[in-house]
Amino acid sequence: MNLQNASVLVTGADGFIGSHLVEELVAQGSKVRAFVYYNSFNSLGWLDTLPKDVLQKVEIFSGDIRDPNGVRVAMTGCDCVFHLAALIAIPFSYHSPDSYVDTNIKGTLNVLQAARDLKTLRVIVTSTSEVYGTAQYAPIDEKHPFQGQSPYSATKIGADRLAESFYRSFDTPVVIVRPFNTYGPRQSARAIIPTLITQLLSGQDEIRVGSLTPTRDFNFVADTVAGFIALAAADEAIGKEINIATGTEHSVGDVANFLISELNPAARIVTEEQRLRPEASEVFRLIGDNTLIKALTAWRPRFDLHGGLKETIEWFRDSRNLSRYKAGQYNI
Repeated sequence: MNLQNASVLVTGADGFIGSHLVEELVAQGSKVRAFVYYNSFNSLGWLDTLPKDVLQKVEIFSGDIRDPNGVRVAMTGCDCVFHLAALIAIPFSYHSPDSYVDTNIKGTLNVLQAARDLKTLRVIVTSTSEVYGTAQYAPIDEKHPFQGQSPYSATKIGADRLAESFYRSFDTPVVIVRPFNTYGPRQSARAIIPTLITQLLSGQDEIRVGSLTPTRDFNFVADTVAGFIALAAADEAIGKEINIATGTEHSVGDVANFLISELNPAARIVTEEQRLRPEASEVFRLIGDNTLIKALTAWRPRFDLHGGLKETIEWFRDSRNLSRYKAGQYNI
């Protein structure tokens, strides 16, 4: 599928990855409609920070992914939908799982139902590496068993299986895209890398974190976005679920020590009880196999972890960006 001049809808366009995806799709010549979460403040989330000449090329649709009627209206006339709208914070899913079912499962169902009826040419459903749970073998390929170690991951497993069922039952042209841990500018402070950077840049000497031992396959956001676009363009990807991964792993402790060395060598790490996941819920190891995406597309990761972290640090050094974060507050 050629996305140049195609009409494209991005749900969750006001979020971290979604806003970067919108920006890149505009740069590549797509006609972009951005589905943002309706709110009384008329906030477009991170889209508000895009250059005016970029945002002027984007059609804004305010709605709620849980509303099937609004989703159908938003998707009307679109050739392709990138479905990123979701609740993603794992700690929040512990005490508000109903909202995750409504948003992540029913929201995805709304997109799939509309795509089936409207005969949308391509549906990109965003999964997560959390659906695998702690690695039972490494690197994790797409045949790895699923394990719902949090209500969040369980709802994403459910959404993925719904997407698979629509492909198998109705021939809906679905691609399930499964990015491993994405980081970069605009990421929420509920994630480990912004949590560390904002504390360090605010001058704190005690850097409060959860567990330091889990490992992750960290993807810089530009690489994740490039993977989404490459997979949307690949006809051979239809009906498949595909990892976006670097194939390397780094512990949270390694990341913390690198950022401390770059920003405040005098800082020390303090493990805070409230930031720890329940032991059986913690995913201790994630490292992805990227063989399939490389076979289907020309995608290759361009950023190693240190290069991506330096790009991220520079964005946070801008006081306008840093001021959006509350470094002294634990964000769930």
